[in-house]
Amino acid sequence: MPLTAPRRTALKKRARRTRAAAALLLASSASFGLLLSAPGPAEAGSNLLVNPGLESVRPDGLPTCWQKSGWGDNDFTVTSTPDAHGGAKAMAVSITRRVDGDRKALMVEDTSCAPNVTPSHQYDLSLWYKSTTPDASITVFRHDVKDGWQYWTDLKTLPVAGAYTRTEVRTPVVPPGTDQITWGVSVYGTGTVTTDDYAMEDATQPAPGDVCTAGAACTKGSWAVMPFKNPVRSMHSVVLHNGKVLLVAGSGNDPAMFKAGTFTSAVYDPKTGKMKTIPTPVDMFCGGHVQLSDGRVLIMSGNKDYPAADGSHGYKGLKDSYLFDPASESYIKTNDMNDGHWYPSATILGNGDVITFGGLREDSTGSVTAEKFSQAQQKWLPLNEVNQTWSYWGLYPSMVLMQDGRLFYSGSHVFGNGTPGTGASVYDYGANTIKDVPGLQDKDNRDQSASVLLPPAQDQRVLTMGGGNVNTNPEANRRTDIIDLKKPDPRYTPGPLLPQGTVDQGQGPKPQTGAQGKMYVSAVLMPDGKVLETGGGLHDRADPVYEASFFNPATDTFQPGLATDPIPRTYHSSAFLLPDGRVMAVGDNPGNGTFDDHVSIYTPPYLYKGARPQITSVASDKWQYASTQRITVDRPIVKAELIRPAAVTHSSDPNQRFVDLPLTVGSDGKTIDLNVTSNPNLAPPGWYMLYAVDAAGVPSVASWVHLGGPEAMAAPMVHHFAGDMAQTAKKSQPKRASAQVDAQISGCDRHYGAANVCVPTKFPKKVAATPQARCQWLKSHGYKNLKVNGKEDPLRLDPDRNGRACG
Repeated sequence: MPLTAPRRTALKKRARRTRAAAALLLASSASFGLLLSAPGPAEAGSNLLVNPGLESVRPDGLPTCWQKSGWGDNDFTVTSTPDAHGGAKAMAVSITRRVDGDRKALMVEDTSCAPNVTPSHQYDLSLWYKSTTPDASITVFRHDVKDGWQYWTDLKTLPVAGAYTRTEVRTPVVPPGTDQITWGVSVYGTGTVTTDDYAMEDATQPAPGDVCTAGAACTKGSWAVMPFKNPVRSMHSVVLHNGKVLLVAGSGNDPAMFKAGTFTSAVYDPKTGKMKTIPTPVDMFCGGHVQLSDGRVLIMSGNKDYPAADGSHGYKGLKDSYLFDPASESYIKTNDMNDGHWYPSATILGNGDVITFGGLREDSTGSVTAEKFSQAQQKWLPLNEVNQTWSYWGLYPSMVLMQDGRLFYSGSHVFGNGTPGTGASVYDYGANTIKDVPGLQDKDNRDQSASVLLPPAQDQRVLTMGGGNVNTNPEANRRTDIIDLKKPDPRYTPGPLLPQGTVDQGQGPKPQTGAQGKMYVSAVLMPDGKVLETGGGLHDRADPVYEASFFNPATDTFQPGLATDPIPRTYHSSAFLLPDGRVMAVGDNPGNGTFDDHVSIYTPPYLYKGARPQITSVASDKWQYASTQRITVDRPIVKAELIRPAAVTHSSDPNQRFVDLPLTVGSDGKTIDLNVTSNPNLAPPGWYMLYAVDAAGVPSVASWVHLGGPEAMAAPMVHHFAGDMAQTAKKSQPKRASAQVDAQISGCDRHYGAANVCVPTKFPKKVAATPQARCQWLKSHGYKNLKVNGKEDPLRLDPDRNGRACG
């Protein structure tokens, strides 16, 4: 049977790995001398395992308290063997043919065999092994007292080793509700891994004493408004790999600037506090952006035109695309996209390509064209080279890359209703199929909600928070939803309600009541593993909410009552993590067309807990997948992670992710080997902030490292998660040019004011449907000199018919 192109490619990759494995067998001591000279445990302790030497054997021939497990289409054997490191027996896992899946030598999930663990503790796991395949890893499962046994994480890729080699790795902090774990070796490529002499010891580091003397800031943190102003109306914020911040305005939602061709950007340096304005070639207002693997920023589309006063057209999307180069601090033109995309998504894939959906075309209709930017070719691919479903995903649809390369559309979007169906989906680009995901609450009121892939990315859980609807303009909600994409048939389940703060509806801040929540939510992944949610508003471009909290993924609870940003942060605001562990917030663009140019900085409670750990050295800042990377620290740490720098706008940054780096800790407690995932879908190639965190949750200042480079010798460890979805695939749309959208898609009645002024199509419910009540609301929210565009006055704001609304 002739080989297909994908099959030939797969065989070539397998051959490369086989050749690499053979070379490593001959030169393993030379190639891995630094990283495989395994340091000893942090301190001597008792081995917590039953039958760690595999000497006791059951009647079926396998070691007592050990089992064979795994999944997929492969031929394998799991046996006891006399080829031991110590004693007379070891355990061998062999795969001779593999299409997919893995096979494991794993501890039995039984109360008499699985070691007991204590939540909040960490454990050093070690074993002796030899291997003929680079496709093997240490895998851990945990027993949740409520939900039973479940996959936890993969800790370390095992390099090929011709002779017995000791390897060691430390678990993350054991999650609440966990009483036992099991672990062992997963093999997911052809070859044999033989293991022996397992050990597990408690390696918990005591937390430093509480030395905070900062009063309320010890638990709430603190905000400071900077003494300088933002020189641009920044709608888009990108943290660059040199630590600076790119702030993009374009015309800044200002038609006068657009008409004059005045488009602006700025680069902010947090170390010096200086702002530098950058010449900007086109109106990048409300475009999309994503960081490429080389650290340059791909910026796509933007604003071709503002809405016409007579309603003949709405906003128009550009086809233009640019790269921003942090080194030269300048924009570089790429080829055009196939379609206009005002408000597009932007998601980087595991191979470095970028995929984008949605937005408005050059004629103000909805774009149904999927676009792909090729990392290899450094250009947007022609339409016939990109899979198309001809689906309209809306504006800024939040598309999160899953561990197997599929995309999860979380339901977070901008303007109006969610997508038809359940409002959330899984899109398989390779199969070109869309399957709905059930459970998202109130899917048509998640406009400008926030969705984040919760820490760590290995857990594959997404949190969606808040939202509203600019067209119907109800009070924004408090709903949150959580989905576990590791489940066979994942579905959203309700999470805890957003905490409430105060809201200013034109008469000063007052406590929120009832079901009042917020839209325009900012969500920031923090180095201690929590999520900061901050900012927001109660209605369309109005009524700022002053509230901030931490969401803890370990407990699925909010810590309310944090210090709040004194500056309103509603539409066109953003908040993002800086390399020093603080959070920066910019922007606010209410419906009256004004823009707040204050810059705020949040100092989290962890920075009030005394001295910070320091990363004193990084052996290399160029990292490859499935590798081990050495750092040194000035004192013991409990975890390290990579956080992808922000590229955020309109509550949306689907590429934001926190990737756990399991530790192997030297006997001095300060020499740390970090074990890097083999899966680029968990950590797409590019620059990351590397943080080291101590037992009190205090992070170091980030070091910058680049993940990518040559093809890894180990294959990606991809799991069969979300593989049994009950929903049938949606039928593809027939090929079409566009989708019709409501002329009032942005929730603005264009009969009044200028293009950047948003008189709501629907006023809040508490506002009576009278000219007097509506005009009073507009006055209290800063609207001035509203003219009537044309002869129609649908909201009856000009009873005198003098051409002035509320005149």
